[in-house]
Amino acid sequence: MTAVRRALPEDAEELLRLRQVMIDSVFSADSSAEWHTESLPTVRRRLAEPDGGFAAFVVDHPERPGALAALVAGTVEYRIGRAGNPHGRVGHVFSVATDPAVRRRGYARACMETLLEWFRSQGVRQVDLNASAEAEPLYASLGFVRKPDPSMRLQL
Repeated sequence: MTAVRRALPEDAEELLRLRQVMIDSVFSADSSAEWHTESLPTVRRRLAEPDGGFAAFVVDHPERPGALAALVAGTVEYRIGRAGNPHGRVGHVFSVATDPAVRRRGYARACMETLLEWFRSQGVRQVDLNASAEAEPLYASLGFVRKPDPSMRLQL
């Protein structure tokens, strides 16, 4: 069984490294890691808030002490309730990433299963995520389904 643990503030740099792995695998354009320095204090602070509506679950790298093999992060948001979710608690999964050197060992699945249990413990009734084509089979095997999405976005 894969040992999954909740990420700690001292994992922040590795979380950002794996987030960059995920970004690089989804977006084909060259990306810069310059944002890591600015993001690092925020990530550390959020990881130190166990009740802050944010959680990251990780697997330690089996061959590199101090490094992470896999990461899954999620947030709990409040939206006004509706049928099927009267309390309006919605989970959002993001930054699912596995170090390329240790893929296909079940680490992302183990992290996802732990995050889903965390969502259940938070009273979440709906979980959303954006899936790459490569990751879609994993999410489908966990019960996620594609939905018609009328989403729009404004960058401020």
